[in-house]
Amino acid sequence: MEYKIDGTESLTEAVVRAVSAVQGCPPETLRPLAEVLDPDALDMIFDGRANENPRLGGRISFIYNGCRIAIDNGEYLTIHPITDVFRSRCPIEPRLDGDGK
Repeated sequence: MEYKIDGTESLTEAVVRAVSAVQGCPPETLRPLAEVLDPDALDMIFDGRANENPRLGGRISFIYNGCRIAIDNGEYLTIHPITDVFRSRCPIEPRLDGDGK
């Protein structure tokens, strides 16, 4: 899923909102984002520099609530559920027998 971050929402709000949409559950039922990363740091990472010049480009990615999240330039969010990525690469889940093989 791709999500354009609205200029009125923070990056943390956008992440939680988009993940809840992908997972089909209310935002308040998700694991708190603060347990995965510092929300204040995430919100500031694409802020302008001290000299007021904007930051251009950049990408950050992390795993949150079973999804791989990528944020590009603080404007676009891409979400890939990890289970879908795993299943597309490994359609048959490995099984271990009693010997651990």
